Amino acid sequence: MPSLMNTNCITVQYNHPIPDNTPPFAVTAPKNIQGVLPVLLAGLTAIGPFTVNTYLPSFTEIAAHLDATTVEMQQTITAYLAAFSFMTLWHGAISDALGRKKVILGGLVVYTLASFGCAMATRIEYLWLFRALQGLSAGAGIVVGRAVVRDMFDGAQAQRLFAQIGIMFALAPALAPLVGGLLHVALGWRSVFIFLGLMSALLCVCTLRILPETLPPERRQPLNLRSLAQAYREVLSHPAYLAWCLAFALVFAGFFIYVLSAPVFLMRHLGLGETEFLWLFAPAMVGMMGGSWMCTRVAGHWSQGITLCWAFAVMAVGDVFNIAVCLALPPSVPLNVIHITIHTFGITLLTPTLTLLALDCLPDRRGMASSGQTFIQTACNALCASLLAPMLWGSLQTLAYGAAALTVGAGACVLLARRLQRVQALAPEIAP
Repeated sequence: MPSLMNTNCITVQYNHPIPDNTPPFAVTAPKNIQGVLPVLLAGLTAIGPFTVNTYLPSFTEIAAHLDATTVEMQQTITAYLAAFSFMTLWHGAISDALGRKKVILGGLVVYTLASFGCAMATRIEYLWLFRALQGLSAGAGIVVGRAVVRDMFDGAQAQRLFAQIGIMFALAPALAPLVGGLLHVALGWRSVFIFLGLMSALLCVCTLRILPETLPPERRQPLNLRSLAQAYREVLSHPAYLAWCLAFALVFAGFFIYVLSAPVFLMRHLGLGETEFLWLFAPAMVGMMGGSWMCTRVAGHWSQGITLCWAFAVMAVGDVFNIAVCLALPPSVPLNVIHITIHTFGITLLTPTLTLLALDCLPDRRGMASSGQTFIQTACNALCASLLAPMLWGSLQTLAYGAAALTVGAGACVLLARRLQRVQALAPEIAP
């Protein structure tokens, strides 16, 4: 679903502002592609939710055809997320060395082949394998796409582009299970993975023809073990950067536990069918589009601190409403899904700011910073898939409490990140 994140100190409103050490941007998007660039980047980002959500309506049929249990089917999500999380550490570093476009194209080619492999799987073990290959390749467009935006744009302009991408990306979580359900009914579960392969192939052609290379050779970093180890040590030991990344991961997890629990949440608790997953993802789409639209309106007018406060206030309202409905009323739609709209509105208002804050903490390693940010988010998602969602989906109340706790945890991380950056800003003044 949403995919935006970043960090540093240059745009946060502090009493002791942190100097802007961001290098000048080397590439400006050609005028003839500026209109389609958000669409292409949104498509690259949408691979994530499509890979997870499109085949959810087919879970029961896939399990029957492959003689798999519910737990084994759940592991197809875990296999994807674990591989995705691991490989996101490398997409950005490789793009810092070889350039952005090559890495995106390579990832799309592998993803296309892996999707067709999923369609041909005859045993659950084969499906695990090809889902892992999807995970290893799907993150290339997502991770490197963020670095492409930051290569070309700064400040409010970058925030607006992230928001524009978010508006279009918001359609993906709603469309994915709808498309998957229709394909499942009309052509069977294998057609879902064929569709994913064709979608990736189309994105590959569009990337080849449209996307400029945004990292010129003189700004590339060497790709060797020593430099990589040093760079990762720098990235993964930056306290404020890690706090911003964890804040985003927890914010998104508050909604993602509902995505992971969708078959149980919708079919068992709310009594809906395989073609009615839109009851979860349509409210999410409305919230994301609304949050992205609001973000484009306030970019350059609200400080990042004000944006963070309003976004968390909106999410808190959604969480409190969700808990109240679960405690006071019997399960029903739309009451049990209204909070999804409110919560995702807050998430999408928040994520461009978190993205910029995280990436700007490491201005010379934005590709690697984007990798680290996506790694932390996806590692959190993998833990949600394997541990947290199964623990919480037993009742609507436990899901509501879990989502609220994740929002509180994200808020604590934001406060910690701001404090760490204040300390960093003061360090030169108090040094002997």
